[in-house]
Amino acid sequence: MYAPQDDTALLAEALAGEALRPAATVLDVGTGSGALALAAARRGARVTAVDVSRRAVWTTRLNARLNRLPVRALRGNLFGPVRERTFDLILANPPYVPAPQAGHAPRGRSRAWDAGRDGRLVLDRICRDAPALLRPEGVLLMVQSALSDPGRSLDLLRTAGLKAAVVRRRWIGLGPVLRRRQDWLRAHGLLGPADEREELVVIRAERPV
Repeated sequence: MYAPQDDTALLAEALAGEALRPAATVLDVGTGSGALALAAARRGARVTAVDVSRRAVWTTRLNARLNRLPVRALRGNLFGPVRERTFDLILANPPYVPAPQAGHAPRGRSRAWDAGRDGRLVLDRICRDAPALLRPEGVLLMVQSALSDPGRSLDLLRTAGLKAAVVRRRWIGLGPVLRRRQDWLRAHGLLGPADEREELVVIRAERPV
């Protein structure tokens, strides 16, 4: 299960800047511990949280109960459990870390961060599938690393008819996962020889009326 970190905090800041109508419908996909789902529920939103991890779903349900917040947590792969629904806001903090072991799907804890050789294993799916789940004027807020090509995310979302832009950026030190594979990242041109930090970005994409 993915514990809240810098990317969660950055996405929470973007969420705080969104104007949510009363009883707005919010989807938190890849919810982890449910931190973002709870933040949306505190603002009166009707929140559905989805994660492929049983532990994440149980943790989100427990955190919602402890905080007395109405969050519906479902187990499933990305948008699978909510295919027939639409939302005012979709929050996404997906796996986005480039991984050398691209020949097989991530397993165990690494599912929370590993995302194929280019880091886009899940990002491309979100950019492809999220637009159909947004109501008119609905918004997708998604956080990712600059290592996994935010420009491609913007292009895919714009091609799908959304208005998309990077709305927040933050530089952070390399975490344990990136430090362990920094030689591989440098060899593949994803990190410069002297780079010791990673840039995180939040992309905001809105469906026109």
